[in-house]
Amino acid sequence: MTTLAEDLAADRRIIILRALVEPNGMMLNETIIKAMVNRFGHNVGRDVVRGDLCWLEEQRLVRVEKLDTERGEFWVAHLTNDGEEVAQGRKHPGVARRAD
Repeated sequence: MTTLAEDLAADRRIIILRALVEPNGMMLNETIIKAMVNRFGHNVGRDVVRGDLCWLEEQRLVRVEKLDTERGEFWVAHLTNDGEEVAQGRKHPGVARRAD
């Protein structure tokens, strides 16, 4: 049985993966990802989004590009082939199943 925190994280992760599948070149920046996650009912900050992106990168579902800017580090997530498969319904522990 999972905890509420684990269920919320799994839901955020599928939202991120599905957003990356949209016709945008399989990449999004952290600002857009945060907006998408919050649009689907989560109220999280950039630190939570970055935590999810780190987890997804450890699972090889995304690749995170960290860019240095005048305002600090800025992250861009790139979807991997495995991430695309999970977004489209393949089971993966820690990621909610796609609900159509």
